[in-house]
Amino acid sequence: MSGRNEEPAYRRIQAAIRRRIDAGQLKPGNLVPSERELARIHRVSLMTARHALTELARDGVVERRHGAGTFVAPPKVHFNKLLGYTEQMASLGITAQSRVVSSSIVNREHEIAARLGLPPTSRLGRLERVRLACNEPVALEVCYWSADDFPALLDAPLDRISMFSVLEQECGVDLAYSDEEIDATDADPRMAELLAIPRGTPLLRMRQLIFSTTGRATVYVTGFYRSGRHTLRIRRFR
Repeated sequence: MSGRNEEPAYRRIQAAIRRRIDAGQLKPGNLVPSERELARIHRVSLMTARHALTELARDGVVERRHGAGTFVAPPKVHFNKLLGYTEQMASLGITAQSRVVSSSIVNREHEIAARLGLPPTSRLGRLERVRLACNEPVALEVCYWSADDFPALLDAPLDRISMFSVLEQECGVDLAYSDEEIDATDADPRMAELLAIPRGTPLLRMRQLIFSTTGRATVYVTGFYRSGRHTLRIRRFR
């Protein structure tokens, strides 16, 4: 009877690979043992080892490259609640990295000012950052906010710390939820250069209007995400 409740062999193989990834023994880009090696190590059939890797690839844990082998996949960001990029990476056990491309005050973004509930010529803080994971560019984000209401964001080292944390800890704003528009686009020459990808590469574009717990529109973000590095889920309240 006990044999019927025993964990399937392919799941034991998957668990062993996941443990090595979690422990840092296998890092993104590292080669995973081949089907033949796994079959020998775990004393299972080649078909069982193949099934284990196929499911891990379907879950985004590994990537199978024809003629090269199976590799640990780069981390993917899962959008399932309102989290800043730093928090998203921390939830995956990864230290977030950002590179500031530009930081300025603008006053001619009439449409964005309207989205934020501000007069058309309001002074807006504008921040453009490349987001990285494991030293690999995964997203380009452009953020806007009221420069007069949140001056602390203009001086904060947002290449090293979270915008959300500055808003909450220094500006006293509790963020709650976001309205979003999501579509696909192609990388133009500038995006391609910043993200180190070929021109025309498909990108996931997400426009977010982030609200505080009082219902105030606080930050407007347009993000361009490498589609192979993200899993999109429905975003819920913070």
